[in-house]
Amino acid sequence: MARKSDQVKEGAARAPQRSLLRALGLNGDDIRKPFIGIANSYNQVVPGHIHLNRLAAEVERGVREAGGTPFQFNTIGICDGLAMGHAGMYASLPSRELVADSVELMAKAHGFDALVLIASCDKIVPGMLMAACRLDLPAVMLTGGAMAAGEYKGQVVDLITVFEGVAKVEAGSMTPAELAELETKACPGPGSCAGMFTANTMACLTEALGLSLPGCGCALAESEDKTRLAYQSGLAALKLLETDLKPSDILCYDSFANACRVDMALGGSTNTALHLPAIAHEAGVAFGLAQFDEISRSTPHLCSMSPGGPMRMAHLHQAGGVGAVMKRLEASLNLEVKTVTGGPLTDYLPAEAPAVEAFGQPVIHGLDDPLHAQGGLAVLAGNLAPDGAVVKAAAVKDEMLTHQGPARCFDREEDAVAAYGRGEIRPGEVVVVRYEGPAGGPGMREMLALTSLISGGPLDGKVALVTDGRFSGGSRGAAIGHVSPEAARGGPLALVKDGDPISIDIPGRKLEILVDDAGLASRKADWRAPAKRFTRGALARYAALVESAATGAILRDNPEEQGKEK
Repeated sequence: MARKSDQVKEGAARAPQRSLLRALGLNGDDIRKPFIGIANSYNQVVPGHIHLNRLAAEVERGVREAGGTPFQFNTIGICDGLAMGHAGMYASLPSRELVADSVELMAKAHGFDALVLIASCDKIVPGMLMAACRLDLPAVMLTGGAMAAGEYKGQVVDLITVFEGVAKVEAGSMTPAELAELETKACPGPGSCAGMFTANTMACLTEALGLSLPGCGCALAESEDKTRLAYQSGLAALKLLETDLKPSDILCYDSFANACRVDMALGGSTNTALHLPAIAHEAGVAFGLAQFDEISRSTPHLCSMSPGGPMRMAHLHQAGGVGAVMKRLEASLNLEVKTVTGGPLTDYLPAEAPAVEAFGQPVIHGLDDPLHAQGGLAVLAGNLAPDGAVVKAAAVKDEMLTHQGPARCFDREEDAVAAYGRGEIRPGEVVVVRYEGPAGGPGMREMLALTSLISGGPLDGKVALVTDGRFSGGSRGAAIGHVSPEAARGGPLALVKDGDPISIDIPGRKLEILVDDAGLASRKADWRAPAKRFTRGALARYAALVESAATGAILRDNPEEQGKEK
C-alpha cells in the first residue's frame, strides 16, 4: 500500500530529500519505515506542558518498537491561567486555530503517514483534534494528564482556590499572608489544573470520542499510568496505519453525542460548547448548541467536580475514570462506535464500575441518585440571546437558578473588575459585560478574574453575570456566557442599558431582557459598531474571520464572508 511519506522519499527524484533526512541521523532502514509525526505542545511556560517531552520520549519508543520512524515537532501552547485577567487573554481562543493550522501544515509538508498528538490544556487539545479531522490520517491523541491537587490547612485546594482567595483578601476573610502561603500549596507540580476545568474536560471527552486510549482522560500527569499510555499510544499509531483506521472512520454523530453526554454527567466546562462543535465541523458532522440542549435535558449530572463540588481528577481516576462514567450511562450511549484501539467503545467500559466515595459521597453517583436530574451545562435562549447562551448549571447555587434584576453594563471585563473594587456592584444586579465576543473581543476572553471576585467574595450567590465572552472551566456561579449574536455584531446585548430588567430562568432555559420589541428596535436604529480594538496582526485577522460562538467560533472558509454574521 502506498504511503503518504512515499511522496517525500521514494524514487531517484527524491534523492535530495533523502539526503536531508540522512542529515537528521536517519539511515536507509529508518527512511524506508512509515513516517509518524508526533505533534508535541511542550514548552517551559505552561504547567500542563512542562512534562510532555518525557511523555513524547515514551511515544517515540513505542513508534520505533512498532516499526515506524518518529518525527517530533512542536506547536504553541498558551496557559489560560497566566493569561487571565489582562490583555493576554485575547490570544487564548485564537490560538486554537493556530495550533490546528500548524499541525495540518506540518503533516502536509512532510508526508507523515500517521500522527500521535500530545497536548494538555484548553485550546491545544481541541486544536490538534481539529487538525486530525482535516488531515484524516490515522491519529491517536495523548492528553498530558491532570495536576495533583494541593493541600492547605487540611483542605484540598487547586488554582481556583487561589483565584477566589484574592476576593477573600479584599473582603477581609483571608489575610495576605495566608494567600501567600496558599499560592505555594495549590499547584504542586506538572499537569492540567486539578479540577474539571476545560483542559481536563477536553481530556475526558477525547477519550469518550474514542480518539485516545482507554484510561487516558483521567490518568494524572506524573503517574505510571500516563507513562504507560504514552508508550502504548506510539504502538497504536502503527496499528492504526496498518488497518488504515482514520478519524473519519471513528467520528460520527453518535461519537459526538456520546462525548456530550459524558460532558453533561461530569458537569464539564462551558468551553466544550465551543470545542465539540468546532471539532465536529472539521469532521463534517452537524453538532451544535441544539444537540447540547437536547442531550443536557436527558442526561443526569453524576459527578460533583471542582469548581462546582469538592472532587478533583485524582478522585475520578480512582473511581474508574471516564470508563466508569460511561458504564453508568451505557444505556444511553452508542457503544458500537469505533475507537483508536480498533475495537468498539464498549471495550472502554469496565465490567463493573467501582463504588468509590470521597467527601462523604460517591465520586460517581448512580442514575438512581444523581446530583441533578439534568446535565451540568444548560443552553439558554430568548430575546437577549436569540442564537443561544451557555451556563454551567451544575455550579450555580439553587437560589440563583432563577433571577431577575437590573442590568449593570460594562463594555469590557476590566471596567467590571474596577467597579467591583470600588464597591459599585450591588446585590441583585445582573452584571453585563459585552463587546468581549469572538469578533468583538476579539478572542472571547475568559473572565475568571471577575467570576472569582464574585464567587469568592460577599456577592457570591447574589449577582448574576451575562456576557458574550466566556468563562474558565474553573468559574462557578450564575455566569452566563457565549451570548449570541454578540454585541459587536449588533446582537441584543449591545442594546442593554443600565437598569433594564433582565430575567434568567436556567431550568426553563430562558434569558430575556424585559424591554418591549419597539424599544429594542429604536435602540438598534441608533446603535453603531464600536471601533476595532486591533487593526493589524493575528487578532485583527481573527476578528475578521471568526463566526459566532453559537457555531463553535470557527473561522470562515470563504474570505468573501468576512465580517458577516451567519
